[in-house]
Amino acid sequence: MIEVIDTGIAPSSGPINDCVRAGNHVWLVVLAEDPKTGKITEGDIEVQTRQALSNLRQAINAAGGELTNIVQVQIFLVDSADAPGMNRVYAEFFNTKPYPIRATVVVKELLAKGLRIEITATAVLG
Repeated sequence: MIEVIDTGIAPSSGPINDCVRAGNHVWLVVLAEDPKTGKITEGDIEVQTRQALSNLRQAINAAGGELTNIVQVQIFLVDSADAPGMNRVYAEFFNTKPYPIRATVVVKELLAKGLRIEITATAVLG
């Protein structure tokens, strides 16, 4: 049984969810968007990463977990030059061992104009 979690962060558009739970597993996807307006956060990669990871924290909290429950993270960047700035902010949020496994992928573009980062994550609760 799949349960859709209301994170308080409205997914952009289309038939999508930003957080679902099946048993003790949670899957999440977040963007660098303001949860109140749904608009992409303007700024450099550090600003956008901080917003995306704040949204990730809000989403996993809504599912009943914490960032420490996240076991895997996938990060999509539009520019490989953004990796150092993204890593600096990432280390602020994921600063407790064991760290989740992570893959970082550089893509040509993301769907929302001005978006520099998108993050997916998997968590295990309980």
